[in-house]
Amino acid sequence: MTKRSQSITIRDVAREAGVSVATVSRYINQNAPVSEKLAARIEAVMVQLDYVPHETARQLALHTKNAVGLLLTSMHNPFFGPLLAGVEKVVRENGYNLLVASYHSGVEGETAVPLGPHNTDGIIAFADSLSDEEIATFYERNFPIVLIHKTPANSQAIPFTTIENKAATRKLITHLITAHNRRRIVLLRGPDNQEDAHWREEGFRAALEEHGIPFDENLVLDGSFEGEVAYRSLKAFLANPERPEFDAVFAGDDDAAIGVYQALNEAGYKIPEAVSVVGFDDSLMAPFMSPPLTTVRAPTEMVGQSVARQLFCLLDKKEPELVTLLPTEMVLRRSCGCEFA
Repeated sequence: MTKRSQSITIRDVAREAGVSVATVSRYINQNAPVSEKLAARIEAVMVQLDYVPHETARQLALHTKNAVGLLLTSMHNPFFGPLLAGVEKVVRENGYNLLVASYHSGVEGETAVPLGPHNTDGIIAFADSLSDEEIATFYERNFPIVLIHKTPANSQAIPFTTIENKAATRKLITHLITAHNRRRIVLLRGPDNQEDAHWREEGFRAALEEHGIPFDENLVLDGSFEGEVAYRSLKAFLANPERPEFDAVFAGDDDAAIGVYQALNEAGYKIPEAVSVVGFDDSLMAPFMSPPLTTVRAPTEMVGQSVARQLFCLLDKKEPELVTLLPTEMVLRRSCGCEFA
């Protein structure tokens, strides 16, 4: 069976169907109309001869790679697992392959963008993986691109999906203030130039202002949404004999919260008796941390599905949703001070 299908050519199909090779090619590649009668005849001959079109040749004829790309800033953060799962689900449903690469524009040692027109039909770019200039280059060349957690610059009509960061953080910090009387709250900032980090800090500031608590830069540390960075920052803060008093930590995200836990535990602080800790994302490990982590549930897998669907709208020449804002939900556990039976 395999030998036979490999030896059959498009010319054999054309001869048996009584049509030209060009007509068979048009039917296979769907790049020009073929009548229903001819299409049925060609399909029947292909089945009879067990002819399988060579996928590479088909892609060359269509000028496609049958692949889409996903650019991430890192492969190590557990946050990316659900995001990748969401993208992959939609890509598979559409019969495409998914290429994944890590790239962070402006980082020393980075060379050319690894994904683009040379190996994909379109790309999904996470947050600050690409610079505004690199995004503009793809956009001006009419290459399909969608963004995650990043607003396109200069009113570019590029679809993007993000989540509700500001209101969720405001609600989370308000809970610390009103339910647990926490007023000296450490903020671990996320990465520079990342919109999620910006809006979470805006929500943090809004909650303090609403309750008459001054924003104190001495309680702001670098967290970068990374456990190791958060651990080093908080450890140095705790080692400073002149540090200000504090009674809570907003880690910025759940990965950073792991580093926060370690630094506090090493310094002898009990969570939540001495210090409340809250995160963001509701990652897989959040319920299993000790104590379980109070956080914000972000629909990360849905974000992945959303951006992939918008990309396929572009590939299918359909009108995409330019802006998708997905809701979040506060999840209360013991790390903030709430008691559960």
